[in-house]
Amino acid sequence: MVLDRRSLVPVPSDLPIEIAAIFGCAFLTGVGAVRNGAKVPAGASVGVWGLGGVGMAALLGAVVAKASPIIAIDPVPMKRALALELGADIAIDPSEDIREHIKGGVEFAIEAVGKASALKHAYESTARAGTTVTVGLPAPADQLSFSAVSLVTDVKTLKGSYLGSGDPRRDIPEFVQLWRDGKLPAEKLITKVRPLTEVNESMDELDDAQNVVRQIVQPH
Repeated sequence: MVLDRRSLVPVPSDLPIEIAAIFGCAFLTGVGAVRNGAKVPAGASVGVWGLGGVGMAALLGAVVAKASPIIAIDPVPMKRALALELGADIAIDPSEDIREHIKGGVEFAIEAVGKASALKHAYESTARAGTTVTVGLPAPADQLSFSAVSLVTDVKTLKGSYLGSGDPRRDIPEFVQLWRDGKLPAEKLITKVRPLTEVNESMDELDDAQNVVRQIVQPH
């Protein structure tokens, strides 16, 4: 494999490695989905489906964009509580109808679950003329089904966003500055920092998804 130096993004030497790790994936994808994929303007309503590292980053991106209201959707109570702490206006279980909290649905829906059922829910909860952006990676066999005519009659947009649809050389330095300004509190997304010897336990907890958002595995 040939590596290109243009693929490397220098970060300040005083940036903690644990924080830098969050920028390289969760923030690039989640914040990027809001800024680059959806291009959420100030005052627009946003719903975020899935509150793992990427979904929480998308929520923070919506906060930075001054979206309002911001609705966080996840079945795990701990994650909903953290979402409210990070700036969500409303946090609900997926079983709840989002329209009970915002008439007509949200203008922008960000799906970060990685399941077709969640993407369908996000799309159907998007308001007329709204935009649904998906950053989740479902299983290849997972199929999406919804009313095709709704794309026309509801004038909706459904789009994918791979790694936040951005430019890491531009976006990561901006994220670092936002972190320094206290607007992207990456440290609040880190549930645990663990040694490499506990990588299996880390993956098991991540798969369970009940008590972790992001874990940092140190190589030493």
